[in-house]
Amino acid sequence: MFDFEEEIKNLPEQPGVYLMHSADGTVIYVGKAKILKNRVRQYFRKNSNHTPKVLAMVAQVAYFEYIMTDSEREALALENNLIKKYKPKYNILLKDDKQYPYIKVSINEPYPRAYMVHRMANDGAKYFGPYMGSGTVRTTLEIIRQLFRPPTCRRKFPQDIKKGRPCLNYHINRCFAPCTGQVSQEEYRRVFFEICRFLDGRHDKLIEELTEEMQEASKVMQYERAAACRDKIRSIREVMDRQKIESTTKHEDADIIAAAKSEDIAYIEVFFVRGGKVLGREHYRIEHVRDAEIHEMLTDFVKQFYADCDFIPSELITETELDDHEAIADWLRELKGKKVTLTSPKRGEKIKLVNMVKMNAEKALSNHKLKLLKEKEKSGVLEEMQRLLQLDKLPNRIEAYDISNIQGTDNVAAMAVFEYGRPAKRKYRRFKVKTVEGADDYASMREVIYRRFRHALDEEEKIAAGELNIRDAKFLPYPDLILLDGGRGHLNVITELFELMDNDTPLFGMVKNDRHRTRGLIGHNGEVELSPTSPVFKLITHIQDEVHDAAISYFRKLHESITSELDKIPGIGEKRRSALLTKYGNIDKIKKAEVEDLLDTESMDLKSAEAVYSYFRSKGNKNVHKE
Repeated sequence: MFDFEEEIKNLPEQPGVYLMHSADGTVIYVGKAKILKNRVRQYFRKNSNHTPKVLAMVAQVAYFEYIMTDSEREALALENNLIKKYKPKYNILLKDDKQYPYIKVSINEPYPRAYMVHRMANDGAKYFGPYMGSGTVRTTLEIIRQLFRPPTCRRKFPQDIKKGRPCLNYHINRCFAPCTGQVSQEEYRRVFFEICRFLDGRHDKLIEELTEEMQEASKVMQYERAAACRDKIRSIREVMDRQKIESTTKHEDADIIAAAKSEDIAYIEVFFVRGGKVLGREHYRIEHVRDAEIHEMLTDFVKQFYADCDFIPSELITETELDDHEAIADWLRELKGKKVTLTSPKRGEKIKLVNMVKMNAEKALSNHKLKLLKEKEKSGVLEEMQRLLQLDKLPNRIEAYDISNIQGTDNVAAMAVFEYGRPAKRKYRRFKVKTVEGADDYASMREVIYRRFRHALDEEEKIAAGELNIRDAKFLPYPDLILLDGGRGHLNVITELFELMDNDTPLFGMVKNDRHRTRGLIGHNGEVELSPTSPVFKLITHIQDEVHDAAISYFRKLHESITSELDKIPGIGEKRRSALLTKYGNIDKIKKAEVEDLLDTESMDLKSAEAVYSYFRSKGNKNVHKE
């Protein structure tokens, strides 16, 4: 079962994309996050002001997965690609392609132009993007105009060559002015091929030149020019970030593969790039790799993975060079029927993609190790408890119950929950005993246990009817073991109840010694012998302390609330307050009592009885305690 609390704890605090899956594995929502941990956690918080659409979506989420990126910009690009691929039903209100513009370079024409469009077409032109929005496209086009000085006027070439004088852009050095007739068609097209190379991601040299210019301008105090260079560099880096996720110019298909290894376990991560866009990923756990090197694992993985693969991309980009890479390339070419390139980059844009894939592999490995560590830490204790108590299965979910009252007044109970040996405090439950008067712990325990299982049955019916999400159930799943804070008397009472309910949940009492400290467990065959230094004894002590503290805390909170109500009534001091609570047991009965009944209470006189009666029946009193 997917453990939402544990998985949310392990989410990274960095940008990425998350995918919500329904029980049948369908992707029902794709979202991006600046900080994955914060964003995903918001969906599963109680009392959040979610819209009805989000509430409906969350109710169907069975599990989620995520892909880390280096920036929020990359996450948005990847989110857009995944939405196009999966078409999740809860993403219908997200922006479509019209909101994600491209730059089109009409290199298919004799005299190309570069401009913004909102859709790609199969017309022979070059398309770059999609970009984050029109603002990013305009910034990029402005950089192109400053760097390459292409014409931006409405003249058409070649028919408008030598017609009229050059426009102002020529005179301020913002256009190379093909209209003058001094620029050949070959020279014109060469400029636009350079523009395509720039948009294709060849930015490093340009950034280096702009950085030098910015530093020189700063030295001579030409701060406006330096700021302009700084803005250019920033804009170019935005383009670089975008194109690390997407490069629609080549429409390439590639798989990017990297691995993370620790002792005997490794995770291999594969990102699938289709049409120049990252459209998905998978990771695979590989065992028994203690003596294997990364290049050996990747070599074996590629040979096994692509032997029966439905689709083989044109390029495999791997973290390290594969063994026998030439033979593998020939084998893949034979399978595909076309050339397949094997690449293990050391620099450039591809190494950035490889690093991002490796980062995701390392996170998958880290999550696996953390899970194993926690399971190993607690499973030994639970296995020993299973052996000592002769249980049929591991007690992964343990529930403990305790009753609290003072002289039989205000009976309350607490249910503490331990999952996999750890307290699950969010799943603790509290009860007000409703049908028992006086100090009858046995009857109170019987009522509480019955109500607990009655609630669970009601929730099962609502889940089956589609009225309740299983993650919102308060009394499911059922416990593997129940511990009662009490001796054989409690054990016998609940055993009788379970026989009536046809309930076979294992049941034990937690008993204490003369100094009110944990002594051990008692079952139908007597006490279970436990060493005070054993991990099982320490776990039981922890459980007994937790449920006792939970019951006492609830009683005190409730009692303080009742006490504060009585303290507000003129003439009711500590003695009369104690007498009222002793006689009536709870605030509801005091509120319903008539003056004659109140007067019949020890230490109460007519004036104080009337004061109590008037206080609780006053229409203006808005502070009446509600149970």
